[in-house]
Amino acid sequence: MKHVKLFEQFISEGVDDPGILKAFFMAGGPGSGKSYVATELFDFPKGAISSVSYATGLKLVNNDNSFEKQIKDAGYDIGKLADYAKDPETWSKVMDIRNKAKGTTKRMQDNYIGGRLGQVIDGTGKDFNKIKGIRNLYADFGYDTYMVFVNTTLDVALERNRQRERKLDDSMVKKMWQEVQDNLGKFQKLFGADKMLIVDNSEDGGDVLSQIEKQIAKHMRTPVQNPLGKLWIRDNTGENRFKNQPSKWNI
Repeated sequence: MKHVKLFEQFISEGVDDPGILKAFFMAGGPGSGKSYVATELFDFPKGAISSVSYATGLKLVNNDNSFEKQIKDAGYDIGKLADYAKDPETWSKVMDIRNKAKGTTKRMQDNYIGGRLGQVIDGTGKDFNKIKGIRNLYADFGYDTYMVFVNTTLDVALERNRQRERKLDDSMVKKMWQEVQDNLGKFQKLFGADKMLIVDNSEDGGDVLSQIEKQIAKHMRTPVQNPLGKLWIRDNTGENRFKNQPSKWNI
C-alpha cells in the first residue's frame, strides 16, 4: 500500500510537472564552469543536495553535491582529498562516504524517473559510453533528451581549476579536457544537432547564456516528442489516471 501511495504521488506530480519527460544532460571538463552554467541556466539554488529549479521545476541530479555535504558532515576538508588519498585508512573512509553519496543520488534519481519528472543530469562528459547508456535509459522511459555542452579553452580550464577548493593536478585536467573534447562529435550524433546546446564559457558572457536560455525555454515549451513518453502521458491523464496501477515501481 505504501508503494502505491508513493507511486500516486510521483505520477500526480509528473503529469503536472512543467518539465515532464525532459532530461537535460550537462557535460564539460574540470574548470569549464559547468556547475556555474547549470545554476545560471536553470536557476538552481546553490549548494543543495536535492535542488529544484525555481524557473522550470527541473530536478538536479548531481552526485558531487551529496558527496561534498556528507564529506564535510564527517569532518573532512573537501580541499584535501589528494592528501587523504596518501593514507589508505583515511582514503577508505572517504570512499565509503563517496559510495554512500552515490546511493543517495541514485535513490533520488529513481524516484524522479518513477514520476517521469523533468531533470538536469550533471556530469563531466568524459565517459561517452556511460552517458550513452544513461541517455538511452531515459529515452526508454519516454524522455526527450538534450545535452548542454559547456566548452572552454584548455588554458582557461587549467586556471579555473587552480582556483577551486577541490582542485586536480594539471595533468589530470589536461587528460579529462581532451577526453571531453574527443566526445563532442559523438554527443552531437547521439543527441542530434537540434538537441545539442554548446556553451562557449571561456569568457564571462551573459549574452551567450541568454541565447542558450532561450533555446532551453523553447525545448521546455515543446510537447513531448518521444512516442513512449506520449503513451505514458496518455495512460496517466484523465480517466486513464491510475487505471492500471502497478503494485511496485513501474520503472
